[in-house]
Amino acid sequence: MEFDYVIVGAGSAGCVLAARLSEHASTTVALIEAGGSDRKLEVRMPAGFSKLFGTSYDWNFTTSAQPGLSDREIYWPRGRMLGGSSSMNAMMWLRGNPLDYDQWDVPGWSYTEIEPYFRRAEHRVGSNVGGVYGTSGPIHISELRTPNEATGAFLSACAELGMTKLDELNGPSTEGYGPTPVTQDRGHRWSCADAYLRPAMGRRNLTVLTAAQVHRIVVENGRAVAVEYGAGERVVARKEVIVCAGAIGSPHLLMLSGIGDPDVLTPNGIPVVHASPNVGTNLMDHLATGAYFACPKPITMSGAESVPNLLSYLVGRKGMLTSNVAEAVAFIRTSDAEPAPDVELIFAPAVFVDHGRTPPAGHGLTVAAVLLQPESRGRVTLDGRDAVIDPRYLTEPADVRRLVEGLKACQRVGATDALADYVSGPIEPYTEPKTDDEMTQWVRDRSETLYHPVGTCRMGADAESVVDPELKVRGVEGLRVVDASVMPTLNRGHTHAPVVMIAERASELIWQH
Repeated sequence: MEFDYVIVGAGSAGCVLAARLSEHASTTVALIEAGGSDRKLEVRMPAGFSKLFGTSYDWNFTTSAQPGLSDREIYWPRGRMLGGSSSMNAMMWLRGNPLDYDQWDVPGWSYTEIEPYFRRAEHRVGSNVGGVYGTSGPIHISELRTPNEATGAFLSACAELGMTKLDELNGPSTEGYGPTPVTQDRGHRWSCADAYLRPAMGRRNLTVLTAAQVHRIVVENGRAVAVEYGAGERVVARKEVIVCAGAIGSPHLLMLSGIGDPDVLTPNGIPVVHASPNVGTNLMDHLATGAYFACPKPITMSGAESVPNLLSYLVGRKGMLTSNVAEAVAFIRTSDAEPAPDVELIFAPAVFVDHGRTPPAGHGLTVAAVLLQPESRGRVTLDGRDAVIDPRYLTEPADVRRLVEGLKACQRVGATDALADYVSGPIEPYTEPKTDDEMTQWVRDRSETLYHPVGTCRMGADAESVVDPELKVRGVEGLRVVDASVMPTLNRGHTHAPVVMIAERASELIWQH
């Protein structure tokens, strides 16, 4: 099979590119996905996403043991289906702070330059104060249809603590609090498969291959010419191969194809096609810790799976099962020295322990603190042909300090008058750490990923970057990477929105050549 463009990975970025590139009827596009269909109730039903963890819809990654996290191996779910992680995330559409993009210091990628691509993607329904959002794009963004009553109390608690109420969390200032904008359409999840891919799948010039694990990019005479998948099948790319396999999959595939650090490739028996020492380095992730509070009112999501709630969802797309769990957020600075928020507080009307896989001890609430700008850096490397994920969490002391300050903020929220009717003390497994040493130990023992790995195929104008400002892989013609792996640093938000933005801009960069 031959196509103009071969896209590897039908996650958020791959769906965007498949749709945008196939808009031109004379252009042929192949989209290759290792997973399968996203047609499943737990995908469509917002509150059901944790039911997908550890299933065939999940890559089910695990990191190497992390000394900074009490030598624990950390579970990393990633979507393995059409829509990728946009089909199993918490649906939070949070661009981040304008500083996030300006600090990349990459030509063409300042916030002023990339903001139109957010708008191009967005179809804001409901509140759009100041015209912050686009209103005619493919991705439906709305408020939650049935927010929990405790979520309103959390927002009041933020006000009580003197935080700023934000009319729009995606506006020019992100320091403050508000309800979470979610990628939903009338109570259903609205993934990139829904927004971009499904409307395009009827086009004759777009071919979608599922259950097709790509093993290698074929490079001949310095140019990417094909990909190999399955049991020796090959798809030829007349113009470009575009890798959209994510912050783990993309560097892994480059290395399996001989593009990477010779000191990694050679010991693992992979011939060096092009030496690119920084493939897989610069790994960052948002790490989260939290406080758990018992709720004396039986109104939390521990009762979400009741028959009345299921009927409310199936019949009217309303009720507790339309919740994204992380119903409200606040962005704070842990010190006046921070140029922008460095910690995000996330409120869930549930005890969200072990990624939602462990049943709660009763009705409870979670206030989590997320480290937005980690200084620690890890890498994705190889053990034979397998990927090894080593985030090196909390190897920088500043990261520990910020998370401890974030945990203190969680405790202050839980102690407010606004939440007094909803908090009756701690709930398992929370131990109410009080001293800085106790909090540090809690952070090391209990922190988990917030599912936002980036940076492993860093974009930059410097010769050491893996891809250039047009997302072309340095040293290999006809090859680009378009996904979260190209982000030079993490955004002070969540990564779904920037990945869509990156793919929207990439589609234009591709058409310019």
